[in-house]
Amino acid sequence: MKKGMIIGCSIAGGVLLIVAIFVMWGISTYNNLVTLNESVNQSWSQVENQYQRRTDLIPNLVNTVKGYANFEKSVLTQVTEARASVGSVKATKEILDDPDAFQKFQAAQGQLSGALSRLLVTVENYPDLKANENFLQLQAQLEGTENRIAVERRKFNETVQSYNTTIKRFPSSILANVFGFRDKQYFRATAGSETPPKVEF
Repeated sequence: MKKGMIIGCSIAGGVLLIVAIFVMWGISTYNNLVTLNESVNQSWSQVENQYQRRTDLIPNLVNTVKGYANFEKSVLTQVTEARASVGSVKATKEILDDPDAFQKFQAAQGQLSGALSRLLVTVENYPDLKANENFLQLQAQLEGTENRIAVERRKFNETVQSYNTTIKRFPSSILANVFGFRDKQYFRATAGSETPPKVEF
């Protein structure tokens, strides 16, 4: 009788130990998924901050350039329209889970980058504007912001890679599916960026 109780207690203890190990693993894995998800959100916030900084610089840049009467108005219009287009795409955390919304956001940012590049190329034809102190400061700030955007996008992609890899690995993929952790979107190169620009003299 006593031997049967000891065996029964041993089996019950073993089952409880297995259940406790499984629960601890589940808690640890879930907490890791939450931490990685928050890292993606934090990294996304840094990307947004840099895009916002660029968006805030544009009106000052456009107003400085407007002072030069002969400057091509179409270029300024393109920059202004591209900035408005960026403002119309709401950049929320939810955009990371929606590939179509993320693509629209990235396309709007790409359009703005292109318009700013055209503006800076056109400025080359205006030596007085190139020598203007306000313009030079704004141009330097804009170039610095573009570099920060590139750095933050790279960091964001690294964070997303870590998150996406974790939610796809077995056995954490089981908990990821149960609790609704989904793939996040990566920033991708702008279409056509693999083709070098033509330089003509």
